[in-house]
This record gives sequence, C-alpha cells and structure tokens, in this order.
Amino acid sequence: MKSTVVAVINQKGGVGKTTTAVNLATAVAAIGKKVLVLDLDPQGNATTGFGMPKGRGLKSSYGVLIGMTDANEVAEKTYVEGLYLIPSTIDLSAAEIELFSMKDRDNKLKTAIKDLEYDYIFIDCPPGFGFININALNASDKIVIPLQCEFYALEGLAQLFNTIQSVRNTINKNLIISGIILTMYDRRNSLSSIIANDVRSHFKNLVFDTVIPRNVRISEASSHGKPVILYDIRSTGAISYIELAREFLAREKESLINKKEEMSENRIAENV
Repeated sequence: MKSTVVAVINQKGGVGKTTTAVNLATAVAAIGKKVLVLDLDPQGNATTGFGMPKGRGLKSSYGVLIGMTDANEVAEKTYVEGLYLIPSTIDLSAAEIELFSMKDRDNKLKTAIKDLEYDYIFIDCPPGFGFININALNASDKIVIPLQCEFYALEGLAQLFNTIQSVRNTINKNLIISGIILTMYDRRNSLSSIIANDVRSHFKNLVFDTVIPRNVRISEASSHGKPVILYDIRSTGAISYIELAREFLAREKESLINKKEEMSENRIAENV
C-alpha cells in the first residue's frame, strides 16, 4: 500500500492553509479512508486544531524530518476514526538551519515517510519557502493550494507556481497540482466574487468547484481543538469541507482512471 502524499501549501500565510489541511483530512477520513496529517509547520496550528499537546521535547515531526525518529512511532490516533496525526512542536523551527548542513537534505522527509501505510498523507506546510517546504514538495505526489479570496493572495500565486515548476525540474518531476481551493469567501463582499471569477477564468478546471466560505464556526472549532465537522456538522463550514472531500476524492478517482488508460495505451504502442 503506497500512500498518496498531498502537500497543502501556499507561500502566503493566513489563507486558510492549516484549516483546510485539518478539515479536508478529517472529511476524507470520515468518508472511510485511512488518513495521516503531518504537521510540518513550526507554529503547530494543525496540532492545536486536533487538541494535541505541542510542548518542546515531545516526539514530533521535527524528529521525523531530521531522521531521528521513526514516523510510525510518532503518529498518534486522533478522536476521528481512521485519522492520525504527526504533531509539530517548536523544535521544528531549528530544522531549517540543521537541514542546511545535512547530506541529501532535500530527501529527508521522502525517506522518512516512504513506508507509511495510509490512503492519504496530508502535509500542512509552513508559509514561506525553505528546506522544510522543499522536503514537503519532494515527498509529495499532489499539491492542493488554498487561496484566500482577496487581492493580495493572488500576488504570491505566480511565485508559488514558479517554485513548483522549479521542484519539478530538479527533484520531483511527477509532482501534480490537484487543485486550487478558494477559501474565506465572503458572499457579502463583491471583491470575493471578482477574485473567484478571475481565478476560475485563468486556471479553469484546476480550481475546485467547492468554495470554503468565511464562517465563524470554523474559527470557533479551531479554538476548541476540533475540526469543524466535529464541532458543528450542520454549519456551512462543515458542509463545505465535506463537499470538498467528495470532490477531491472524485478527482483522485478520475486521475487514477486516466493514469491506467495512459499506461494501457503505452503498452499497446510498445507492442505495435
């Protein structure tokens, strides 16, 4: 069983990245998949989002990343059936400096998680771009990009796509963008609609149909250490993430079918 590794990434902070990682992973697990969330952000917000401790010195993603700890030993069960977490602690903030001098530094995470057996591993990446995110992108099969529906969020998108292309050209040629997720959509604000239309016009089918609205229940859930699906399943935020999970898995199924058809066509061509 090879896990499908999905990096939830955006170089800009405050775009709903961690919220998306926590709630999308929870919804995918609720649909019946075995899922791991790997908190790779030194701030540890995904860890807090599951109500897990993140004190210094605890077994965490830091040890996994630098090759000090076995990932299977660090993964903890959450209160969601089929959902596990590798938590983050403040120790991870030292990883950028430590990785700089390490041999094979871009492959540390890929090596550490290659034998994990989950349907999906969602990596909550930190904002910005450094060795931690290089490791995340190198270890990943897919990328999902949360994009806040405001003007400044668009500015960093071109830079992120350049970074992704650079990773493809150098260390991970098979990296695929699964899609862009529009987050913090405010129906009362015309700018949200303008931004959403511009993004869909430019990126077409790369943008998920499901939109994540601004919803106070999502924020409240995080402060209570729960995904919004567990905090208030009837809220618009919870319903949106459940729909996003269904759309995500539908895209995965379509991608798998296309891949099988491509492999079949290649085999036929080789035998002609």
